Amino acid sequence: MLKKGFVVLMLSFFPLAYAADLKENCREKIIYEIMPAGRAEFLDFGAVESGGRTLALVTFRTEVLGFDDLEKIYYDHRTDLPLRVERDISWFGKENLVEEYFPERSLLITRKFKGGKKVKEYVFQEDGPIHNAILLPFSLRKAPDLAPGWTMDIRLPDKFKVTLVSLEEVEVPAGKFLAYHFTSAPPKFEIWIANDGPRAPVKIKGLGGLGYTMVMRERICRE
Repeated sequence: MLKKGFVVLMLSFFPLAYAADLKENCREKIIYEIMPAGRAEFLDFGAVESGGRTLALVTFRTEVLGFDDLEKIYYDHRTDLPLRVERDISWFGKENLVEEYFPERSLLITRKFKGGKKVKEYVFQEDGPIHNAILLPFSLRKAPDLAPGWTMDIRLPDKFKVTLVSLEEVEVPAGKFLAYHFTSAPPKFEIWIANDGPRAPVKIKGLGGLGYTMVMRERICRE
């Protein structure tokens, strides 16, 4: 799926503290353009009750050439690790996916449904917690003390090494930004995160067979 190529990046299993200048009381809405043709929208809903727990919730919707994928991502705000993802996909038919993450067991179970019936189940067992591709850039920006040369080993569930290679100017429809530029090894993606207060992910580039570039068009701070 095009969505799964967006970012291949994983955070270690320890809380990521907000950098001092990121303490902004803002429920974000970020609109992206996907080149060559498409759009995506990120929405932050803050804290919600789910299954008797207080979790953080964001959604991410992708629309590309008839492909429509809405993800509801529930995660632990203390660690930024995902706990449950519900996906509604329309593309030559409709299907639903539920991803359940068990960080303490380094386990991910994905179930695929059609017409309300489970048709497939996938189990991924790794040697460390598994993150969610869409959530990752929004978690990465919270890391303190970023500087060129910074690295982190990640799983999604394959293993990669993420490196902050430079701080450079990037221009997107939302404007010009001085941004942290991250790459992955093996090469799967590049990601640019603005170094200003909100540290919005402003550009993401996929390097796989389904190449794409996603650029920020607008960021809105919602009450």
